[in-house]
Amino acid sequence: MKFYDEYILPHVIHLACGCKPVIDQRQKILPLAEGNVLEVGMGPGINIPLYNPEKVTKLWGLEPSIGMREKAKSRVDAAPFELEWLGLRGEEVPLEDNSVDTVVLTYTLCTIPGWLDAVKQMRRVLKPGGKLLFSEHGKSSEPRVERLQNKINPIWGKFAGGCNVNRDIPQLLREGGFNIRECNAHYVKPLPKFVGFVYTGYAD
Repeated sequence: MKFYDEYILPHVIHLACGCKPVIDQRQKILPLAEGNVLEVGMGPGINIPLYNPEKVTKLWGLEPSIGMREKAKSRVDAAPFELEWLGLRGEEVPLEDNSVDTVVLTYTLCTIPGWLDAVKQMRRVLKPGGKLLFSEHGKSSEPRVERLQNKINPIWGKFAGGCNVNRDIPQLLREGGFNIRECNAHYVKPLPKFVGFVYTGYAD
């Protein structure tokens, strides 16, 4: 699976997470990022051109996959602000306590095995008064769809980079120490319901 994960999966994720309905969700939060920003799971760099360059001072991109970082190269080279890769997992954020103004989390929390450690790391590095901006897909509010998510999740994750379609995103963030200040939960059309229930908002 290593070849698939490094050379095939980055292209699959770029197509799935870079489609217009998902970009529209990203655009609801990314212009709010400001100051020193940590993006957890930068992947192929889809978010880079969506930031407001007048508000972002520096962007740290946390991404363990070499294939993803290579896929992002053209966007990184064109970034209108300072950008530094952090080639580690979400559970390992090599930044000091209270060192970033904004943490960005988009379509990443579904894939992190040690999600609680990762969320605690985000909480640790975020300055007092800073914000966590998130847009993540997860557990549906419809019991019927949730049952489908639970049924297919073990198989889905094997081919989707460890993606879990049934995670309760707001609850995960709360367990990691965040307070949810705004969260809009809804289906994003025309995505299938089992992967298209999205939580978008911010926490501190």
